Amino acid sequence: MRIARGLLLVLLVALLTVTSVTTAGAAPDPTPPPNPSNEDLQRSRDAVSGRAADVARLTQRLSELQAEADDLQIQVAEQHESANQALDVLTGAQAEADAAAARADSARAQTQAAGRAVYAARTRLDDFVAGTYSQGLDLGPIGLLTTATGPQDLVDRAQLTDALAQQQAAALDGLERARVQQANADSTARKAQEEAEQRRQAAAEAKTAADQALAGAQQAADEQAQRLRAVTGEQAQVQAQLDTAENADAGLRAQRQRFQDWQRAQEEAEAARQRAAREEAASRAGSSASAPPPTTRRTGSAAVQTVIDRAMAQLGVTYAWGGGTARGPSRGIRDGGVADSFGDYRKVGFDCSGLMLYAFAGVGVKLPRYSGNQHAYGDQVPLAQMRPGDMLSWARNGRVYHIALYIGNGKMIEAPYSGASVKISPVRYSGGLLPTVARVI
Repeated sequence: MRIARGLLLVLLVALLTVTSVTTAGAAPDPTPPPNPSNEDLQRSRDAVSGRAADVARLTQRLSELQAEADDLQIQVAEQHESANQALDVLTGAQAEADAAAARADSARAQTQAAGRAVYAARTRLDDFVAGTYSQGLDLGPIGLLTTATGPQDLVDRAQLTDALAQQQAAALDGLERARVQQANADSTARKAQEEAEQRRQAAAEAKTAADQALAGAQQAADEQAQRLRAVTGEQAQVQAQLDTAENADAGLRAQRQRFQDWQRAQEEAEAARQRAAREEAASRAGSSASAPPPTTRRTGSAAVQTVIDRAMAQLGVTYAWGGGTARGPSRGIRDGGVADSFGDYRKVGFDCSGLMLYAFAGVGVKLPRYSGNQHAYGDQVPLAQMRPGDMLSWARNGRVYHIALYIGNGKMIEAPYSGASVKISPVRYSGGLLPTVARVI
C-alpha cells in the first residue's frame, strides 16, 4: 500500500513537472482576446466623466442645501427664542393688566364707599336741619336772643352753634375731598388699566406674530430638509450609475489590457522567431554576407534562397533613410523632412530599397537605388502568381514609395519606416499595392 502511494505521488509530481514545462514553453495562443475599440473606450470614459461631473454637481448642490438647511435651523432657533421672549412679554403684560384691573377695582370700591359716606353725612345734615326746623329751634341770631336765659347762656348757645356748624362743615368738606381724591384715584386706575390692557393686547399680537414666524421658519426648515433628502437620493442614484460606469470602464480597460498583453506576447514570440530566422539565415549565408558581391549573376532556387537569407540576416537592423549598399548597412542621408526629425542621417542601417539592393547584390544583381526603378527592373508578374524572391511595391499617385521582398507563406521582409527596423511582416494588400511583382531571378 505504501509503495503504491509512493508511486502515485512520484507520477503526480512528474505529471505536474511535465505540465509546467509544457506550459512555460508553449507558444502564445494565436486567438486574440476581445479588444474594445478606441471608440468604445472613449464612450466609456465619457460616460464615467459625465457621471462624475453629475456627482460633483450634486455634491456641490448638497453642500449648498446643507448650508441653507443649517441657516434655516438657526432661523428656527432665533424665531423660537423670539416666541419665548414674546411669551415672557405677554405674561408680564398680562400680570400688569391684572394688577391694574385690581387697583382700578379697589379704587372704584373706595370711591363708592366715599360716595356713600358723603351721602350719609348729607342725610344726617338734612335730618338735623329738618329736626331743628320741626322742633322750632332757631339757631340764628334772633332765635338765640329769644331763647337765651341770660347773657352767659347766649354766649354759650352761640359758641355751641358755631362749633356744630364748623364740625358739620369740616366733616362735609373732608368727605367731599375724600370723594374727589377717590374719584381721581379711580380715574388714574382706569387709565392705568387701559394702558396695561393696551400693552397686553400688543404683547398678545407680538406673541401671535412670533408664533407665526416660528411656524413659518419651521415649515421652511422642513421643506429644506425634504429638498435635502431628495437631492441626497438623487446623488445616491447617480453615484450608483457612476459606480456602474466605472465598473464597465474597468472591464473594458481590462479587456484592452488583456489584448495588449496578448499582442505583446505575440510580438515577443514573433521577435523570437525572427531572431531565430536571422541566425539561421546568417548561418546559411556564411561569409558571403560580408564578402564583396559576385561579379557573375546567379539564378535558380539556390540564388533565391541566398537573396532571402541575405535580407533575413539583417533582421533588427535600424531603418535609415537613404541607407544601405551592396556591401551592407550604411549611414542615412538627410531628406529635409520626416527622416531628419528621426535623425536617420546619424544612423547606420537600411531603407526599403537599400535592403533590396543589398539582398540581390549577393547573387550578382546590381539593382538601381530608387524603389520605383527596382520595381521596373525585373519582369512584371501578376500579383496572384508571386513566389519567394519577388519584389512587391506600393505606389501612390503613380509613384512607387515602398518596396519589400516576398519570402513565402504570405510573409515579406522589409525596412518599413523611420523609427522602425528591418522585420518580417504579413503582406499588406492595402495602401496602393501594385497588381504586379518584380521578378529578377
